[in-house]
Amino acid sequence: MGMRKTLTIAGSDSGGGAGIQADLKTFQERDVFGTSVITALTSQNTLGVHDVYPQTVEAVRSQLNAVLSDIGADSVKTGMLFSSELIVAVSEIIKAYQVPNLVIDPVMLAKGGASLLQKEAILALKEKLLPLGKVITPNLPEASELLNGQPIRSVDEMEQAAKLLHQSGAESVLIKGGHLEGATSIDVLYDQGRFYHYEAKRIDTKHTHGTGCTYSACIAAELAKGQSLPEAVSISKDFITAAITHSLSIGEGIGPTNHAAYRHFVSTRI
Repeated sequence: MGMRKTLTIAGSDSGGGAGIQADLKTFQERDVFGTSVITALTSQNTLGVHDVYPQTVEAVRSQLNAVLSDIGADSVKTGMLFSSELIVAVSEIIKAYQVPNLVIDPVMLAKGGASLLQKEAILALKEKLLPLGKVITPNLPEASELLNGQPIRSVDEMEQAAKLLHQSGAESVLIKGGHLEGATSIDVLYDQGRFYHYEAKRIDTKHTHGTGCTYSACIAAELAKGQSLPEAVSISKDFITAAITHSLSIGEGIGPTNHAAYRHFVSTRI
């Protein structure tokens, strides 16, 4: 089969815990070759996002064409896309190259609350990118925003939201329940008309920077290797749980997860 290849299209995190940096670390841990397209440069650390410098549409198009025309991709994940113009450009090129296994992480807010997606870009995300995706992976606030503010306060409402997002164009939907209260963290996958629940003990730590990026990157890596979506999510749930359990107390604010934790503490299954 040879080395599988996974492309991340996202923002650069100078603090190293999220975005392109988290994705490439995850790809390495999951034994796929990672490539990247940077949509924005961010000046950030564990205390928050200080500045965002979006790349031009031309720069993003050039990076995408360079990677896909030569190296190709067995899966792609999108993270921070920032603007409607960038979303349209990314959607057009993904469609042109018929890229398989697109994982859409609809990044909207940083952990510290900074906006990473312009309000007017949400419509472009829903209309242009969602129909191309294998799976979309919103957390509760992101899923609510995509559903025009619909509240999501329980597992039942997570299932309802997943169905609605599927009806709006997403092939499959994974809604992450980390924002719910309780001793466990439950994620809900809606795939091919069936619900899957993934449950893990809630970890008492503030160091969760980059969890969404890492989770979706792991899903993309597993899909590139030929795993089914439910199995890819299962492996990725274990991966991110280990990363949070052994998170890193780096900096003065919200520290990053530990991308090597799954390999060191849980399992070596690839």
